[in-house]
Amino acid sequence: MAKRSILHMLDPMPNNSPFDINMAVDAGFDILVPYNNVKLDSVYGLTQDAIFSRSPSGVKRTGIFIGGRDLGLAMDMLNTCKQAMVPPFEVSVFADPSGAFTTAAALVTCAEKELKAKHGKELKDCTIVIFGGTGPVGIATGIIASLAGADVTLTDHLSADTALDVAKAYNRRFNCALKGALAHSETDKIQQVSNADIIFCTAKAGIQVLNANILKTVTKLKVAGDVNAVPPVGIEGIKNDDSGAPLIHAINAPGAVGIGSLAIGNIKFQLQHELLNSMLDSEQPLLIDFRYAFNKAREMQFTAEAN
Repeated sequence: MAKRSILHMLDPMPNNSPFDINMAVDAGFDILVPYNNVKLDSVYGLTQDAIFSRSPSGVKRTGIFIGGRDLGLAMDMLNTCKQAMVPPFEVSVFADPSGAFTTAAALVTCAEKELKAKHGKELKDCTIVIFGGTGPVGIATGIIASLAGADVTLTDHLSADTALDVAKAYNRRFNCALKGALAHSETDKIQQVSNADIIFCTAKAGIQVLNANILKTVTKLKVAGDVNAVPPVGIEGIKNDDSGAPLIHAINAPGAVGIGSLAIGNIKFQLQHELLNSMLDSEQPLLIDFRYAFNKAREMQFTAEAN
């Protein structure tokens, strides 16, 4: 009888994400085993328990999913899983804390598509400002965009020091070139968007970050993306289902377009489903992080355009 598929879901938080559990079931895993309050020093032992209890054929039907909210910790946990592997006892590991890796990959891919189609430009040609940039999705978005060659600033609404500290920490870790800035007042925000080609809003749900008055000041803006689906939206004038719709309040930036949360979320959903499926289908163990997720999102976009 074929081995049943098992996904061990490691989470340093008190509860595992119901979203991720639902996604894993729908992707075809037979058994889900959630672990919460997982400490980093427990990951090595948990990984070896998972791999050595099954035959080499069984480990191909075994996976590890890493959740939580801390990007750095999630990457540490993924790397610890990797170190614990003993060939041929190796399993696929997928890190996606707070869904940040798949959401960020979807957000940047959607913006990249509109940037090329509407403006004939690449990410490496662009200046990007991320509002809510010190949260999980904002950080992941910034790292992906920076590694793609963009000039990226992460903003924090309370403290420039927080933004700068986050930028420095992840620059050291991933060899990117993030900047940090304060975006508390309307004046701060106008200053930040003045030279932006792309604006991403990854702030908390239900908070409008950029209003029509701020958007009227932009002159270079080409694409704006907002992941907030809870009213009011983070960027005024963007509808949840917008996918390259004109950004109505950016009256001094002809051709600027917006991407709403549902359009981004649809790509994120497809991407996470595809990545979970790949854990079951791959003959070789996969290590899935934000870089892998972004490459897969780009591949999916290329395939969709080709068809």
